[in-house]
Amino acid sequence: MPIEVTMPALSPTMEEGTLSKWLVKEGDSVSSGDIIAEIETDKATMEVEAVEEGTVGKLLVEAGSEGVKVNAPIALLLDEGEDKTALEGYQPSGADAGGKDESGGEDQKSESEDSPEAESQDKSADEASSEPKNGKPPKPAAKPGDADKALSSDERKKVQTETDGGERIKASPVARRIALHEGFDLADVKGTGPKGRIVKADALKAAEEGLGKKKPAGDKTAPKAAAPDAAASADGPLAKYGIARDRYELVKADNIQKISAKRLSESFRDIPHFPLTVDCRLDALLGFRKDINAKAPEGVKVSVNDLLIKASALALKQQPKANASWTDEGVALHKHADVSVAVAIEGGLITPIIFDADQKGLAQISEEMKDLATRARERKLKPEEYQGGTFSLSNLGMFGIKNFASVINPPQGMIMSVGAGEERAVVNDGALAKATVMTVTLTCDHRVVDGATGAKWLQAFKRYIEDPVTMLL
Repeated sequence: MPIEVTMPALSPTMEEGTLSKWLVKEGDSVSSGDIIAEIETDKATMEVEAVEEGTVGKLLVEAGSEGVKVNAPIALLLDEGEDKTALEGYQPSGADAGGKDESGGEDQKSESEDSPEAESQDKSADEASSEPKNGKPPKPAAKPGDADKALSSDERKKVQTETDGGERIKASPVARRIALHEGFDLADVKGTGPKGRIVKADALKAAEEGLGKKKPAGDKTAPKAAAPDAAASADGPLAKYGIARDRYELVKADNIQKISAKRLSESFRDIPHFPLTVDCRLDALLGFRKDINAKAPEGVKVSVNDLLIKASALALKQQPKANASWTDEGVALHKHADVSVAVAIEGGLITPIIFDADQKGLAQISEEMKDLATRARERKLKPEEYQGGTFSLSNLGMFGIKNFASVINPPQGMIMSVGAGEERAVVNDGALAKATVMTVTLTCDHRVVDGATGAKWLQAFKRYIEDPVTMLL
């Protein structure tokens, strides 16, 4: 019996991924531990090892396929003594091997009607309606249900089934019936099914966008050659905003961008957050950094960001109520100060973690951060290196940003946004003076960190920044 190779869960939060590359082909022999594929997760590209040995009988998912669900079959291995005859009639587990499975209930019925078999039946029904056999009228198509029943031959005549060039429009029976009911031409609908076939979802979307109100089915009075600008505006993801498709370039989003967009939207929408802002004088910190770098071992160079990581972790230990996460069962108070640091990479950002940052020296933090940042940009981080932090730090000071507020990184309770250090006028003992000042903004999850707790944490952080020697105590 063939052995199924399934899409692995490469991180606790992974639900789907992109099978970016196969490193084996059908007929290859593999042993347990062999690298067989590369999987792109939400943050990195990981190698997949074979857990069984055998011969690659069939690759179920093509390289480059997106949205492959965790545990969906992606390949079949032949056991010892088996050949390709063992694959005859074998059906991999799961209704849609290697693909997305988002159907259920009513949607399950629609999926079957939008399958290749339905397309074949639909095509036959179209031919039967236009070419009567033996002078007899064609038999009505099968009725899968009252709401989504197939069209009769008379109804088919009312729905445009060919383009102006005579090419047949590929559409499911359900899509045709929706077009008839809503009064729009299928030629105006862009299909998302196999080979551009118009499926139920496409027809429903067209109806929701009011396509039937714009151009009733079979209406030949509308001008064939619409104005170019109007035609361009009717297509593309920004059409509903009146932006023509030919006025922008659409760049395909990768997994990192898709997952980040989803999680950031959920965070901003679902977490009751508020900002707290404070100014910190940096003159003492900059002098401290200069002194320790002069005495540090060769190759070690502590950055301001390394000092911010250390100060943040010490403040978390000093104010343990701020080192918290919200859960449905209660507030989780973290025992360790694990600082996630935002690193910009192509297509988005990632947050590698300095674990137990309060217990590490500045030289160690500096070395770890350099290594993590380098591998983050190369997309070589392991999931455990960027998942599990208790607090996040985002620094845009190097870009000259004075202040900003970041979106919370769930399930963490706080994230600090660091602006640029700049010379500003300050008042010392009633006299005007000059100082290097940095503005930081702490975004808090109000479910676990209230205003007073967040303010106390910022006070502790500011003391470490303005008197950095205390970080060594």
